[in-house]
Amino acid sequence: MNNYLAKSNPRETIVEHTENLIDNYNKLKTIYPNLHIDWDILYLSCLYHDLGKMNKKFQDKIENVRRHNDEIPHGILSLAFLNAKELEKNGYSKERIQLLAQAIAYHHDRDFYFDREMLKKEIELIKLEAEKFKYKRIGNIVVKKLSAKYFSMNRVYEDQDSDLFLKYVMIKGLLNRIDYAASAGIDVEKENNFLLRDLEINLLESFKIKDSDADWNELQKFMIGNRDKNLIITAQTGMGKTEAGLLWIGNSKGFFTLPLKTAINAMYKRITKNIVIDDYENKVGLLHSDIKREYLEKKDEVNFDEYYNKTRQLSLPLTICTIDQIFDFVYRYRGFESKLATLSYSKVVIDEVQMYSPDLLAYLIVGLSYIYKIGGKFAILTATLPQIFVELLEKENIEFIKPKPFTTSKIRHSIKIKDEKINSKFIKSMYDNNKVLVICNTVKEAQRIYKELLKDVDIKDDINLFHSGFIKMDRKKKEDMILEFGDKENIYKGIWITTQVVEASLDIDFDILITELSDLNGLFQRLGRCYRSRKWDKEGYNCYVFNGGNSKCSGIGSVIDKQIFDLSKEALSGIDGPITECEKINLIDNIYTIEKLEGTDYYNKLMDSIEYVKLIESYEKSSSEIKNIFRNIESKTVIPNPVYEKNKEEIRRYIKTLEQNYNKDMTQEERNELKKQKIEARINLDNFTLSIPLYRADKNLLKIKNIGRYEYIEMFECDYNDKIGIIYKSKESSKKEKTTDFEDRMF
Repeated sequence: MNNYLAKSNPRETIVEHTENLIDNYNKLKTIYPNLHIDWDILYLSCLYHDLGKMNKKFQDKIENVRRHNDEIPHGILSLAFLNAKELEKNGYSKERIQLLAQAIAYHHDRDFYFDREMLKKEIELIKLEAEKFKYKRIGNIVVKKLSAKYFSMNRVYEDQDSDLFLKYVMIKGLLNRIDYAASAGIDVEKENNFLLRDLEINLLESFKIKDSDADWNELQKFMIGNRDKNLIITAQTGMGKTEAGLLWIGNSKGFFTLPLKTAINAMYKRITKNIVIDDYENKVGLLHSDIKREYLEKKDEVNFDEYYNKTRQLSLPLTICTIDQIFDFVYRYRGFESKLATLSYSKVVIDEVQMYSPDLLAYLIVGLSYIYKIGGKFAILTATLPQIFVELLEKENIEFIKPKPFTTSKIRHSIKIKDEKINSKFIKSMYDNNKVLVICNTVKEAQRIYKELLKDVDIKDDINLFHSGFIKMDRKKKEDMILEFGDKENIYKGIWITTQVVEASLDIDFDILITELSDLNGLFQRLGRCYRSRKWDKEGYNCYVFNGGNSKCSGIGSVIDKQIFDLSKEALSGIDGPITECEKINLIDNIYTIEKLEGTDYYNKLMDSIEYVKLIESYEKSSSEIKNIFRNIESKTVIPNPVYEKNKEEIRRYIKTLEQNYNKDMTQEERNELKKQKIEARINLDNFTLSIPLYRADKNLLKIKNIGRYEYIEMFECDYNDKIGIIYKSKESSKKEKTTDFEDRMF
């Protein structure tokens, strides 16, 4: 009898499921034959990992007969099928058998509650089941408790044996990848045999239509010539860093990370529209916390479930993502191994590293040290590079190449420092049928400037506001509008007042930039939104930087470290007029060093975060705990009350859909349809939400609405409209005059 089930929905026997694993094992080995892994041990782990499922209690559970509270995890029972003596006879060392046993026992990371007697009893019972089980890949099945010589309940810890730990990560991580892919009915990996070809044919050839001499530039050729190296590259805006990163990835498995979802969505659309055009759903994935929303827009083109699963399981050759989606492994939570094992044969591009807060920078530093140790490759591509980041990577003994910055002699910016607070009068004076970009440090300041400019009836129709304090539906519209407005091919006129949501990776080009000073890193990012690749050859200035004069700029001390602000203000004091790209880089290099930053809040938070991550014990935390820590959750998702009142019927309709339950009498088709409806309802409901900082979330201003038994949404008492965004109640803001700008810098 071989009818023991591994899965119930759809029904699949242990043998069928294991065969699917072996198929995926073979695919992985074919695509990546040179992986640094013990292929034989990985094969055996695929073969034996689920045999423990033939125990009666598991079969009862899966057939919906009944659940047993004293059920022993099937991974532990699977160990009883390992014939250690036979393995030793065939040349397997004690260490290799231990790795095999650990990977099988813990392939589902759950807490174990059982004693020796219970285990002994279950092994005797499963012996009876094994007598009826036949499988061509396993000869004579012998069931007995695996000796403590090969397995005890102790995990493999890095501080005890780092080499063994990394070997375990590879076996257990890739077993998980293969197992998940088999369960989802997808390929564990898709081969990247297209990216270089598509870059040449769809991109370079299109350049040659306009200019027959077109070729990859100096930066891009350097990346091509150093594909096998870890790289840290500084290159000015407009140098083609995206193409450079893709050319470095080449025909390897790649992850391209960016700090802002807006920028990630734009890059994904650009790649699938202009570079990897055919069959993109098997080649390029998009991975961030809002992935379902983006993929649902493509439901008429692709199979939503399949595309989503392939992306979540990291099966696609190229993934554009936020760092939380892959670098959360630094916490070594239960189940982290699949990500780190995948990165062992991947190439990771990290774009605009200066955008990350000190805690996220710490995760990057620790994460890159793991990637380096396990055999993966990385390339940092950035317009400005904090020197402290390089110094800390060197402290981790990570090898990399850091060539001189890639810049041109072209002058793009002429800077005027204004020793005063940013003001609407000056902004109006610079508006003359042109494109003016205003960047404030906080939402509150951006709203103040916007309201003042609206008072001028002659220009009020030309003014737009964009920041993080809009509901998702309105924010998406604003993003699309500014991308179209800022396209250098489009001849528009107007003033956009924004915050740091436009700082990095947005392909927009304005004629004039008027900005508050934040810090040098942020300032030079902001400069990249003005004269993006144009040459400045006029008299006067195109960038005006307000440093607050004797007052503070908004957000100093909350959003921006005061000591770094003061250092930046001092460094800029001698700047007046045209500035070269090399001068910008030198200014950054002189400020963002360990020596200069030591003692600042920024430095202390960075070093504390590195130490904290390193001190966490492996397997201590769950993945859900890490999601919250990694996102540094200091926010609450709410629906502004005016939005709820205006859209009450529609919102109630979505909630009603979410409250529907699956029942056992449903066909698979009916379940799939309800699942799709729930996803659409959740995304549509999410369109009406925004995130507010926790200190704003006064419980007296919140009203809870339940969605089923375990979920709820909260309505927030405030003012809101789609032109200005959220406006907090004055009685509440007067309690705590905090100017923290809750900008969604990464997620």
